[in-house]
Amino acid sequence: MARWKELPAELSPQVRRLVVRLRRLKDHSGLSMRQLAAKTGYSAKSWERYLGGRSLPPREAVEAMARIGGDDPTRLLALHEVAAEAWGARRAAPEPPRRLRLAFVAGAVALVMAIAASVVLIVRFTDGGAGEERASAPPKPPSASRSKRTYECRVERSTDGRWYAGNSRTRDAILAYGQAGPDVAEAQCLLRRAGFPAGEIDGIYGPLTQGAVKRIQEREGLVVDGIVGPHTWKALRG
Repeated sequence: MARWKELPAELSPQVRRLVVRLRRLKDHSGLSMRQLAAKTGYSAKSWERYLGGRSLPPREAVEAMARIGGDDPTRLLALHEVAAEAWGARRAAPEPPRRLRLAFVAGAVALVMAIAASVVLIVRFTDGGAGEERASAPPKPPSASRSKRTYECRVERSTDGRWYAGNSRTRDAILAYGQAGPDVAEAQCLLRRAGFPAGEIDGIYGPLTQGAVKRIQEREGLVVDGIVGPHTWKALRG
């Protein structure tokens, strides 16, 4: 049986109950993290995050663990639903420690600016006109504009009968709101092919992409959670 690390203190009771139950099922199965990854389609690192309380597992992962551990999927999914609500509420609510950190950073920035202003005054008085000119010259502002990346959709059906769009060939990557990259662009292209356009193919998992994922999940009879997992990839790939 694995010696589990203590769960994070800030973890809500609802999420803690789910994680403890998943840990028991994992211990009961006798599987290693690699074996668990092979049986569920989720990587060993993902399971380390899920069982460490650092990330909320998707419903598909919870359902897979229930099957492996011989537990009732309905009861475990009910625990997951309650935990997901608590997890979302915790992420939405501003945390006092974060406010304190922001206040500390703001104070540190103000202190640095005050010290810099003092140095400028000292240089003006000690170096004369030339020093004053150098010290008072305003710094060039950093460029705030970044070129927004776009992806192409080269959708075609492969010899294995599945659809690919030329950005990624993954069939089990977990995609959720806020992520970005070629895997997201691949999902956006396949959503457009399936008749659920998610706006611009920019590789950013925003609200339009999340909404399109939920619509195809509803059509395919999947769990409507807005998270792209192995089952949703299967629906997208065809």
